[in-house]
Amino acid sequence: MLGGGREEKTVQQLVQRRRPSVAVRVGPVTLGGGAPVAVQSMTDTDTADVEATVRQVRQLVEAGSELVRVTVNTEDAARAVPYIVDRLRSAGIQAPLVGDFHYNGHLLLTRYPACARALDKYRINPGNVGPRGHDENFRAIVEVALQYGKPVRIGVNWGSLDQALLTELMEENARRPDPRDAREVTRTAMVESALRSARLAESFGLPHDRIVLSAKTSHPPDLIEVYRALAERCDYPLHLGLTEAGMGLQGVVASTAALAVLLHEGIGDTLRVSLTPAPGGDRTEEVRVAQQILQSLEIRTFFPQVSACPGCGRTRSSFFREMAQQVEEYIHARMAEWKDRYPGVEELRVAVMGCVVNGPGESRHAHVGISLPGTFEEPRAPVYVDGRLLTTLRGEDLVREFCAILESYVATRFGPPRG
Repeated sequence: MLGGGREEKTVQQLVQRRRPSVAVRVGPVTLGGGAPVAVQSMTDTDTADVEATVRQVRQLVEAGSELVRVTVNTEDAARAVPYIVDRLRSAGIQAPLVGDFHYNGHLLLTRYPACARALDKYRINPGNVGPRGHDENFRAIVEVALQYGKPVRIGVNWGSLDQALLTELMEENARRPDPRDAREVTRTAMVESALRSARLAESFGLPHDRIVLSAKTSHPPDLIEVYRALAERCDYPLHLGLTEAGMGLQGVVASTAALAVLLHEGIGDTLRVSLTPAPGGDRTEEVRVAQQILQSLEIRTFFPQVSACPGCGRTRSSFFREMAQQVEEYIHARMAEWKDRYPGVEELRVAVMGCVVNGPGESRHAHVGISLPGTFEEPRAPVYVDGRLLTTLRGEDLVREFCAILESYVATRFGPPRG
């Protein structure tokens, strides 16, 4: 019991119940309806370059992306899409391919039916469906989606918000006796744009269960408020993402700060972490960050977790850091075979701790853990398996011996092997 007579809650109880939503089928993947929160990504290649796009889609899927979006902005890109999909399917890659359309999507989808058929979903932005004839252009996209049985994501963006709608709401706000802050009105306009567009799509015949919504900003507090409002007012699946999150640490932290709050509240059916890679950087980083957010919240499990202490004056040696890195590299190298042979191995928890203060305790909480000696401590390293002391390692072969224990544990805990 906690102070005040309140019962202590488990982690599972603290994570709120998932928001109910309709199930939308996107190729072999289901979004919403209680399906696992799906990880998405987007290519940054010229879609007209079939080779480069196929290569990057493959990299993203191999990293764990469950849907991949590509830009379809030119006639050459639209012509390339069927060849890209054919190459991917021939290689055994079944992840849905989503076409991202702005300004001319109504033209490209109607002029290039092979592109429209090949894509698994269309993403359209109601703020830039076309310079003129907004509703007619929007209807044209919906009619193509109906013709080929495709779902549509209506994706509103802070930076390309429907200006007519924003002006309407700003003028209404100006007439109020107590006008709201312009930023609050803009958030309201984003929610209204998404919901009005969804209603319009349904009025044109698109089924309720073929619509996904998103409303992205580049500011975490605004994103949280917008998605909370959307979650209250509809049951469409929601695609989460902080747009233009930025590079490196900034992008990772900003995305995590926003998405973790929403996911913890049960909001969100799929997500993309929009990181800006460094020149020549790894595009797949956004996939790993998205997976780590979901795994850290215990919403999904993708890979074994290696815990390691940050180090302090008790651990002036760099050995425990080097060992933690080597153990992670060993697990990464073994995962392809482990996943094939041992179902559930993604749930493995490993601890590599640096001294006696928290080492034994943290090691006992892991499936397999080792507590290395800190500075001036006795040169011995107890190894714990399922909370019990298994053995004590000494000498220069610590890493090799610990990895052998890890290998044996995986085979025993998650076996017997299939086949």
